[in-house]
Amino acid sequence: MDVVNQLVAQGQFRVLKVPLGFIKVLEWFFSILAFSTCGSYSGMFRMAVECKNRTESDLSIEVEFEYPFRLHQVYFDAPKCSGGRKQRLFLVGDYSSSAEFFVTIGVFAFLYATAALCIYAFFFEKYKENNKGPLIDLGVTAVFAFMWLVSSAAWAKGLSDVKTATDPDKVITLISACDADANRCREVHDPVMSGLNTSVAFGFINLVLWVGNLWFVFKETGIIAPFMRAPPPEGKPPVAADGQQQAGYEQDPYASNQGGYQPNYNQVLFFFFYCQNHVFFFYCHKVAV
Repeated sequence: MDVVNQLVAQGQFRVLKVPLGFIKVLEWFFSILAFSTCGSYSGMFRMAVECKNRTESDLSIEVEFEYPFRLHQVYFDAPKCSGGRKQRLFLVGDYSSSAEFFVTIGVFAFLYATAALCIYAFFFEKYKENNKGPLIDLGVTAVFAFMWLVSSAAWAKGLSDVKTATDPDKVITLISACDADANRCREVHDPVMSGLNTSVAFGFINLVLWVGNLWFVFKETGIIAPFMRAPPPEGKPPVAADGQQQAGYEQDPYASNQGGYQPNYNQVLFFFFYCQNHVFFFYCHKVAV
C-alpha cells in the first residue's frame, strides 16, 4: 500500500489534462467500447413453419448465434411436414476472421493505451529523454491507426454478411417444407443488431482518435521544433554570449534613413533653454543701452 501511495504522490497526473494525455484516455475508453460491444454479442431470431397437417407445425423455431460468428456451426431443427419428421439445417458462412481481428485490435489498443498512460503519469521525464520515447510512441500510434482502419473496414463488411446470413427471410429458403405451396413459413422475430452497429461506429471513432493523436505525439518528438523558431528582429544584430555583435552581420544601410535615428531629448531641452537665456540677455542689454 505504501508503494502505491508513493507512486500516486510522484505521479504527474497533470499530463492527462493536456491533449497528449487526454486523447490517450479517450482511446483507452473507446477501445473498451469497441471490443466489448462486438465480443460480448449474442443474438437470436425466430421463425414459424405451418404445415398442411397442423400437428406437424412448429411455430417457434429459435436460432441463436453469437461471437465469433461461425455461423456454419449454428444449426436448428425444422419440420419436414411429412410424417412428423424433422431436418437439421445449418446457417451459411464463417465470419470469425473479421470479428476476431477487430476484437484483437481493440484489446491490444486498450493495453497499449493503459501502458502509455502509466508512462505519461509516472515516467514522463524518461519518456522524453533522448527523444526515443516519443519516436517509439509515434511509430506504435501510426501502426494502430492503420490497424483500426483495416479492422473496422473488414468488420463492417463482415457485419453486413452476418446480417444477410441471419436474415429470417433468407434462412426460410433453406427449409425444404417451405417450398410446398400447402405449407406456410414466416419470420416471427428479427435479430437485434444495434450492438454490432455501434461496434463498427466505435471502430471508426477509434480510427479518428488514433490518427489525431499522431500530431500530438509528433510534436513531442521535437522534429518540427527547428522549423518553428522565430527569425531575429530586423535591424538588430544578434548578440553573442559575451555581449558583442556577432561577426558577419551587416546592419541595414537604410536604417538611418528610415527612422533608425533616435534623438536625445535631454540635449534638445538644454539647447532650447540655452538659446532662450541668451536671447533674454540680449534683449535686456539693448533696453539698457
